Amino acid sequence: MNSIRLRSLPHLLLALVLTFAGIQQASAQAPADVKKDGVVPGATAAATPATAVAPAAGGGDAAAIAAGDALFKGNCAQCHAVNEQVVGPALGGITKRRPISWILPWIKNSSKVVASGDDYAVALYNKFNKQQMPSFALSDKEITSIVAYITSEEGKTAAVAGGVPATGAAADGSAAGGTEAGAGKYMDILLIVLVVVLIVLVVTLVIIGNLMKDVLRGRKDLDGRDIEILEQRFDWGKFYRSPVLRGIVGVVFALVLLYEGVQSVMAVGLNQGYQPTQPIAFSHKLHAGTNQINCAYCHTSVYKSKSANIPSANICMNCHSQIKTESPEIKKIYRAIERKQPIQWVRIHNLPDLAYFNHSQHTQVAGLQCQTCHGPIQNMEVVYQYSALTMGWCINCHREMPLNTKDNKYYDNLVKLHDTKNAGAPFTVSSNGGTECSKCHY
Repeated sequence: MNSIRLRSLPHLLLALVLTFAGIQQASAQAPADVKKDGVVPGATAAATPATAVAPAAGGGDAAAIAAGDALFKGNCAQCHAVNEQVVGPALGGITKRRPISWILPWIKNSSKVVASGDDYAVALYNKFNKQQMPSFALSDKEITSIVAYITSEEGKTAAVAGGVPATGAAADGSAAGGTEAGAGKYMDILLIVLVVVLIVLVVTLVIIGNLMKDVLRGRKDLDGRDIEILEQRFDWGKFYRSPVLRGIVGVVFALVLLYEGVQSVMAVGLNQGYQPTQPIAFSHKLHAGTNQINCAYCHTSVYKSKSANIPSANICMNCHSQIKTESPEIKKIYRAIERKQPIQWVRIHNLPDLAYFNHSQHTQVAGLQCQTCHGPIQNMEVVYQYSALTMGWCINCHREMPLNTKDNKYYDNLVKLHDTKNAGAPFTVSSNGGTECSKCHY
């Protein structure tokens, strides 16, 4: 009888652990299914906020939102986010702050709107340190699709994160988001309570087990089998010497080595985050950020050459022959000029020779901003490689970046052919052959 009680204790503990694991798995699967069903691209719940908040801005149409998504990533994402401030203000709620009739001319030529004396535009311009937003050659349809995407993202964020219906959103979509968030919160609390109860049970069972052993050791009527069970100890040495354990450890060790080896090989030539110490402490944050010096003033070939040149010392002297002449860092420039030696800047962005890249094609023709590839360069004290610059990174950009084909007859037939097969989809760089191997490797 006593031996039966002792043998049943491990089984009870195992049953409790398996029960808790089953509850946890079930609770983890339910929200995942709801989330999977609730974020299908183009679903009514996702498109509703765009319809309710800004009917003119794409009407909540799935195709318009998809087109706006691509346009936003290609033109706006380097300076703006929907729900947080990056370089420029957060764009969430833009249709509540400004009508679409104001948004259209602002995006096409913000400097013109500021020059007109518009109170809101002037206040916005001054608030962000008079940093001018570039003009965009986008059509009214393209801009309204961007706004539709922004309002749809704003609605989804409010429904999921806050659990509170977005203003003007459909009752079904908002209620579903709020219910899901509330259910998830209560499920987390329930799981915490279950964990605490399980810990208390385990501790209690261990104490009871020890007490039972102490009581049984004082009994005189135990037979040999009961005494053997009572005094048995777990043989850790036998466990360590087990061939099964050694096999498992060996396989795991081999897999870890294989994984690390593959990762090391895949990372050859990748320098994302590379931030070397330069021979002169030059601050892009001071020059491009605080003083707002245009990038092309120092990198003179950025819009007209295959490569963006490193500034020569005489460009530095245009200012520093009069400014901060006693600075130890500036004196390094003087010494380089006196010795007629170039400054040994350490190159950061360096593509392999097997890949052809033309800087002017992207800056002059495509009209990309420096931040698209180089990140928030105007905020960097010491420049580092912001983007991965891998082939996959470039191809993804070409797949998402829409081409400006307006008033360019070269693209007329190409756009017509594209629209017949891909109605509603934007005409991207890849649509023009931008993902073909020979574009970059030849």
